[in-house]
Amino acid sequence: MPEPINEHRKPRISVVVVQPTPFCNINCNYCYLPDRTNKATMSRDILRTLFERVFASGWAGEQLTVIWHAGEPLVMPVSYYEEAFSLIESLRPPDLQLRHSVQTNGMLLSKAWCELFKKWQVGVGVSIDGPRRFNDAHRVARNGRSTFDKAIAGIRLLRSEEVPFHVISVLTDQSLDAPDEMLEFYRAEGIENVCFNVEESEGDHVSELFASHAPQERFRRFLAHFWREARRDDRIHMIREIDGIIPRVFRPGDGELDNIQVVPFAMLNVDCRGNVSSFSPELLGLKNAAYDDYIVGNVLTHSLEEMQASAAMQAMTRDIHAGVARCRASCEYFSVCGGGAPINKLSENGSFDSGRTGFCALTQMVPTDIILEAFDQLQRHADAQSVQQVLQDLTRRSESVRLEMRV
Repeated sequence: MPEPINEHRKPRISVVVVQPTPFCNINCNYCYLPDRTNKATMSRDILRTLFERVFASGWAGEQLTVIWHAGEPLVMPVSYYEEAFSLIESLRPPDLQLRHSVQTNGMLLSKAWCELFKKWQVGVGVSIDGPRRFNDAHRVARNGRSTFDKAIAGIRLLRSEEVPFHVISVLTDQSLDAPDEMLEFYRAEGIENVCFNVEESEGDHVSELFASHAPQERFRRFLAHFWREARRDDRIHMIREIDGIIPRVFRPGDGELDNIQVVPFAMLNVDCRGNVSSFSPELLGLKNAAYDDYIVGNVLTHSLEEMQASAAMQAMTRDIHAGVARCRASCEYFSVCGGGAPINKLSENGSFDSGRTGFCALTQMVPTDIILEAFDQLQRHADAQSVQQVLQDLTRRSESVRLEMRV
């Protein structure tokens, strides 16, 4: 049975996803965002009210990550973020650690952005899908031209300015069969921290990858080969799909599983008008009458307590918890996954109240199997003390990766 909904339970906000604008300066053909031509921006009043409510609620934990996302955040000027960061810092409780993070397509990066990132210690993710032929098959400018050269120039600028960053690459039907080409691209460009997003079915976008032949087995071959070859030298420091899963696989038996996408308000998502959703950030902007378009309130007119008690939040929580219960009862990977991502259940299965998805198979099951197979081989060829030391080192390293790569 799903856990009962308790509207009086105190939430714990771990991540706030802020949409400074829905507008994006490029036009990726796999993008799920329905409103990416809209140039509306989040006002100072909305931003102030949002964080006044978050901090006054007592719902934020000791650490809070603020992710500037949804659209292209760097279409806003550097001055916007300088003012926004200063405003949030003036409101931040002294015992709360707060870190900002941005996910950008890299097209607009400049030395001024690098100075801002270094000043505020901003986590930076750059989206590029690997070599030119893979990137430009899907990530194109609004005029249909290549985005590759400007994105690479942005990555090289981050390196020259010594700004730490990671890269997120969407694996599509074409790149999934080219692990060596992808690895050589990262090595050639000095990209040390790599994240793979499989092309998903989200919103109006239907993934070609999921419709292709044997995507789970193809991803398994890709990831296993990429990890094995990357270990031959130290140029790739982190592979999120491996390093992020290790502490989930080998955590202590009583360790708490952290799946913030199934916990109400663990992830607070706010669009540029102040509308609030929770769970998966991709729900912002989507339409569904049964859940009031996934909006639980607006920071200008509703308290967080009112949002928690809203009909939309109660309905989503009920159905998401029911879906988690299905996963718990039927899936041997539940201890690693914790119930999946609601947006993928909705997009693939048509309901939050559902179980396994193709996205689960690729992003949770495949890495888990690869890690366990590698551990089995280690056990067969090393003594118990060496195995334990390797496991402790991997878990410690992967835990630091997990904290760094919140999304």
